[in-house]
Amino acid sequence: MTSESETHRAISTVWKIEQPRLIAGLTRMVRDISLAEELAQDALIIALKTWPESGVPRNPGAWLMQTAKRRAIDYFRHRKMAATKLEEVGRTIEDEAPDHEAEIVEAMDDDVGDDLLRLIFTSCHPILPAESRVALTLRLLGGLTTEEIARAFLAAEPTIGQRIVRAKKAIADAGIPFEVPRGEERQERLSSVLGVLYLIFNEGYSATAGDDLIRPQLCEEAMRLGRILARLSPDDSEVHALVALMEIQASRTNARTNKQGEPVLLLDQDRSRWDQLLIRRGLAALDRAIALGGADAPYALQAAIAACHARARKGADTDWSRISALYAALAEVSPSPVVELNRAVAVSMADGPAAALVLIDAIKDNPALKNYHLLYGVRGDMLSKLGRHTEAMLEFRRAAELTRNEREKAYLLGRAEQSI
Repeated sequence: MTSESETHRAISTVWKIEQPRLIAGLTRMVRDISLAEELAQDALIIALKTWPESGVPRNPGAWLMQTAKRRAIDYFRHRKMAATKLEEVGRTIEDEAPDHEAEIVEAMDDDVGDDLLRLIFTSCHPILPAESRVALTLRLLGGLTTEEIARAFLAAEPTIGQRIVRAKKAIADAGIPFEVPRGEERQERLSSVLGVLYLIFNEGYSATAGDDLIRPQLCEEAMRLGRILARLSPDDSEVHALVALMEIQASRTNARTNKQGEPVLLLDQDRSRWDQLLIRRGLAALDRAIALGGADAPYALQAAIAACHARARKGADTDWSRISALYAALAEVSPSPVVELNRAVAVSMADGPAAALVLIDAIKDNPALKNYHLLYGVRGDMLSKLGRHTEAMLEFRRAAELTRNEREKAYLLGRAEQSI
């Protein structure tokens, strides 16, 4: 006999998987994200009450959807909405709510792809500020609670809650249709979607603040959402390229810190700890992006750089000349001082620290890098390699002052001490 605690664990697992599908399908029916979220939560509460006694249904996702649909009908009836609205919404829900479980599953699967795609594009609408897109995406599609999102980004829980509420209100007030846009609008929105996913991934891969260098949960959520988008947009090269980039980068997670949680530099990592499955998946996604004609697009170029590292069995085997050339190509299509800084690191490995320092000094006064701690850390590293230890110490200390991540701060202060 299944214990109540085992049933609750099963419900938690089902909810994590099904929540985005439920909210997406319900939003299509009721055209209101907040209401859809409430209806999905109602279905969860009912499951928590009934499943410990009746057992987990054979198709729990279908059960939750059917229950949420019934709650939607009750909602509109109890609030005595206009007869036309009740008739319209009720008919839509009744038509999509057959009695037999197999038919329910079939009805759900028919629309789940389109519904998830609509929800992703709606959550990442350009009308919303970037931080609101991230919060709303993680809430609706990542299944994270407001508390989890706040903890991940070291923000106050009320602040994150307000962002989510304002985002949903902005979508409702603007009358944004729950649909996948077409043509140029779709491309604009897709760029926003990909940008949000990569922002989420980067925050997990290298936390901007806090005690931990890495927040794997954020990386995993970004990759999961990226894979969904790749399945739903199979012919878009940049989607596959972003998935490739995230998976190859994430393959290093286990080797990026030591037992004490301290950072381990790329060239010092134990590459036997890199996740070969993620590397294979990432390389396959990169091949797909290239086959679709996207080899020279920004995410594909970054993924190609990551692939150079992934293919090298040891640090000494890395093709730094190739990486340097790829960064130069990236600077052409997506120019930024950060790209130039990364190119300088590759040049230092291919041509030496003196050549790299010339590139760094050409950008070090760029206002965008004024408070960018990695600029000072990289410059300190080059100065140290050139034997200019006092200058290196000052750069490492400056970098340590600017970072908000405690692990990075400790590492940089250690480098400063070594330079004395």
